[in-house]
Amino acid sequence: MLLELIALILAGIHFGIPLTYYLYLKSKYLNRPWNIKIDENYRPKVTIIIPTYREAKFIWERLDNLYAQKYPKRLIEVIIVDSKSDDRTIELAKEWASKHPDLNIRLIEEDRRYGKLHALQTALKEADQDSEVIVFTDADAIWEPNALSNALSYFADPSVGSVTGSISYVVPMNCGRYLENTYREFYNLIRVAESKKYATPIHNGPFLAIRTNLLRKIGLPYYAGSDDSAFGSLMAFSGYRAIQADNVIVREPIRGSQFRRKIRSAQHLFLSFLKTRKYAKRIKVYRYTRPFEEIWKIEWWLHVVNPWLLAVSTLLLIIEILLYESLTALALLGVGLIFLTLTTYRTWILQQIYLIIATIKNLWTKEVVWKK
Repeated sequence: MLLELIALILAGIHFGIPLTYYLYLKSKYLNRPWNIKIDENYRPKVTIIIPTYREAKFIWERLDNLYAQKYPKRLIEVIIVDSKSDDRTIELAKEWASKHPDLNIRLIEEDRRYGKLHALQTALKEADQDSEVIVFTDADAIWEPNALSNALSYFADPSVGSVTGSISYVVPMNCGRYLENTYREFYNLIRVAESKKYATPIHNGPFLAIRTNLLRKIGLPYYAGSDDSAFGSLMAFSGYRAIQADNVIVREPIRGSQFRRKIRSAQHLFLSFLKTRKYAKRIKVYRYTRPFEEIWKIEWWLHVVNPWLLAVSTLLLIIEILLYESLTALALLGVGLIFLTLTTYRTWILQQIYLIIATIKNLWTKEVVWKK
């Protein structure tokens, strides 16, 4: 009975804290106006950086999508850094550029594949010195037509350091409802609500806009576990608003192994929550802001500690069943299995499994740094 009681308490904490946090953000912040000066007529010069490797399938559509953005083309610079693709990525990009001379496109061809971080560093060195905002994106991302102009309108407020987009996944018609989009619905709500409170610690690679002078001052985050998602925390720890905007909509196709992608993402997030604050202090940009510290603490708990409460709770119930043939423990596990028929519950459990596996995997793959 003691093990069952402990299991119930741990499970209650595991589900209770995130549910309370979700309801708190949704009720108190989600529908609040932005405490930011938003100017739809703000028109800074922007550099869009696209690192590519074997993106022949997507690069033409990606450039078409950028061309369709409702933003003055004279204020847009696009830099493509190709990491020695062995398909027709660079040839197609050159062909597209030749047919659209009114959009400033610069192509950089690396002599071998150095990784995403190197590609971004190379592009930053080549970016126009007059560019006020740098936008990182992926070759397969599709922005809504107003995504760029909407994102840049937030930079009219000098307190804003970075803006990221809200993502959904493009699902083939025969796939039905994609489970990851269920996760994204909750994810986007939380990130936007955190942004309205002050800042969100996690950003999204398919659309990541950063004020250029801050990026040149702080640099790209470079430590084991860092990737583009870490920019949110780094900007917020530097004293700037790092926001996810609900009117900056980005769509991504389903590519490759979902399991491997989620595990790798979870590895980055886990290490980011362990190291980003220390990194900000080490490079001497850290500034204490109470609202973000409150957000950071709960997100740290949810990513680092909370998944293990579920694992321990489940293990205790299994021990009760195996050692003491407990019908109560069996019934509790049975209820948990029945709940897996609910999409939201199943989605949550999967995210916890990804985080647990990622934590274990990080024990022997510690140098997870900026690779695609």
